[in-house]
Amino acid sequence: MKSFRMLVGLMVAMSLMMAPVAFAAKREKFGVDKRHEEVKKELRTIKPSKEKFRWKMVMPWSKGLLFYDMAQHFADSAKLASGGRLDIKVFSAGELVGAMETFDAVSKGSAQVGHDWPGYWKGKNEAFVAFASVPFGLDAEGYNVWLYERGGLEQMQELYGRYNLMVFPGGQGGQEMGLFSNKKATKMADFKGMRIRTPGWFMDIMNELGASVSPLPGGEVYLALERGVIDAAEFSSPAINYPMGFDEITKYVIEPGVHQPAIQCGLFFNKDAWESLPDDLKWIVKIAARETQAWSQYWIENLNVAAINKFKEKIEFVTMDKETRIEFAKTTKKYLEGLKAKHPDVKKALDSQEEFKKDFATWREQRSGVAPWPIDDYISGKHMQ
Repeated sequence: MKSFRMLVGLMVAMSLMMAPVAFAAKREKFGVDKRHEEVKKELRTIKPSKEKFRWKMVMPWSKGLLFYDMAQHFADSAKLASGGRLDIKVFSAGELVGAMETFDAVSKGSAQVGHDWPGYWKGKNEAFVAFASVPFGLDAEGYNVWLYERGGLEQMQELYGRYNLMVFPGGQGGQEMGLFSNKKATKMADFKGMRIRTPGWFMDIMNELGASVSPLPGGEVYLALERGVIDAAEFSSPAINYPMGFDEITKYVIEPGVHQPAIQCGLFFNKDAWESLPDDLKWIVKIAARETQAWSQYWIENLNVAAINKFKEKIEFVTMDKETRIEFAKTTKKYLEGLKAKHPDVKKALDSQEEFKKDFATWREQRSGVAPWPIDDYISGKHMQ
């Protein structure tokens, strides 16, 4: 009897071990890492190089902004992974070139690397904004999936490539805060005539809604608010906004930040400099850029926790009502459709993003209702985010 029980136990254990194999035989594996085959081919020919490169990186940021830290993080990662063979020296805005001169400086080869928020280059092509942030557009998760898995990166590289540049995603800052304001605006009528600082597509959208908008540089926003030149301004995420001190001179923050559900940054390289790199260093750059993209998001979000609590000590947060948010969305849709009709590159990028959003909607809906609020809040009925 004892040996029989041992035999049965052994048969059960073997059946459990074989179960995954039997299941796998019913269907093909769902998804593959496409890079794996590419890497196998590369490893047959790639040889570690000994050549050293000393590059310069320029950007629109001062050292006081966390975007600067994203750029420095990438440079550090590339240097560490290459054992010092790729040494990128980081220069803040104005040290080598002016803030808005960084794109052209890298394109022409005055510097080998740049860091940016792509929307700054809308004067060159409106489509750059699609790779930075779109009102009511992709959030941080959406940008990551769209860029890496749904062809967004290839579109981004094609656009930058027209200017003698190679580009990779290089920093994700998450959702921005709304408007710091001395006027309490929650309904659409409240925004009519309001003097607002915001750049990019949202500037045009707000103007269409009856506001008076100016794209002031970040360094001028505080004084403009303090002197009453403008009534309200947005700039960035909580952690990036806090050092700006807007809560010292305004009473409210008007949420949510519908203008920028995510802040997507880029790392762009002079194409000739990029092509001069041996293959092993190119791989290091690609991996360091992805590591920076991932790190920056959870780094910023953790800092946002402390920053938002500090803001709440001094300033009142107000939320636009549902009807106002819907009206903002309607105006945004009309505006974006107009852009798409005029600019094929914008249409290509936004249609691709919208297609992804539609595809993702089923999973987004099915996974909703389990937002990670504190457990007592969830028990009390707070389920959605």
